[in-house]
Amino acid sequence: MIIKKSKIAIVGCGLVGSTTAFSLVTQGVCDEILMIDINKEKALGEVLDLRNTIKYLERNVKIVCGDYADCADVDLIVVTAGPPPKPGQSRLDSLDLSAQIAASIVEPIMKSGFQGIFVVISNPVDIMAYLIYKLSGLPKNQVIGTGTSLDTARLQNFLADLVKVDPRSIYAYSMGEHGDSQMVPWSVVTVAGKSFQDIITDNPQIVGDVDLDEIVSKTAREGWEIYNRKGTTYFGIASACVGIIKAILHDENKIIPVSTLLEGEYGQFDVYAGIPGILNRTGVSDILEIHMTEEEEKKFDASVQVIRQNIKRIQVYLQS
Repeated sequence: MIIKKSKIAIVGCGLVGSTTAFSLVTQGVCDEILMIDINKEKALGEVLDLRNTIKYLERNVKIVCGDYADCADVDLIVVTAGPPPKPGQSRLDSLDLSAQIAASIVEPIMKSGFQGIFVVISNPVDIMAYLIYKLSGLPKNQVIGTGTSLDTARLQNFLADLVKVDPRSIYAYSMGEHGDSQMVPWSVVTVAGKSFQDIITDNPQIVGDVDLDEIVSKTAREGWEIYNRKGTTYFGIASACVGIIKAILHDENKIIPVSTLLEGEYGQFDVYAGIPGILNRTGVSDILEIHMTEEEEKKFDASVQVIRQNIKRIQVYLQS
């Protein structure tokens, strides 16, 4: 009997791609990592640097350079390739160039015989995941955007600071667009099972006055707070991506807010958006439909409409 090795490819060896690879290696998530970049010398430099960590880690992960033709036996491909937005821009401003890059890599990857799972980080991630889903021809469960997974971590940090608990004790989701229009269904936010609204009411001396809209705005803009200080973000999104990968490879049935195709869920059709998805070896095996208030439903719909309107901008890639 031959035991199959787990193999992950990372397309794009910039700070996000290399940090994702580093997180995979240090956590020993897979057997092999394939690094792919248009700048082959950059990819080789990352491989050589990453290999020097193995001596001091718990697991010997094989790390190699490669090309799209090497993706036939890969279980999962992380797509990070794309231009970062410039100061004053939104993620949507990088859409045209990101779409060009995505279109250029999907065709050779699929020609290799790849039949695994795409995890898309490239922004604007909801639209890029939708584009890769369409271009690849893979089932919807096998093309996943990181969506609002990172936004949810940011939201939980803000709430944890507010009520002074471990952020892992906060149960909350940021949903919709991974961008300025995202929303939070406050009616289902809990702290270890207790309603967040009840926490506010019962603990005014601790919580004080709370502006929920301001928290949502801070969550959406947190990436820019980091960008303005260090030039880009990579630790948070790499960790979120690896969390998604572990849930898939380890068949965890873990619920993480990712971007996936909606086909009637939340009243939406033919659009990718950030929602709580159940992740296991098949990818997104199911979608958790939260019962939101009427106001929350309107905010979610408005966020999805932003995504839908921008999907129209990439129709040229879907018609070719």
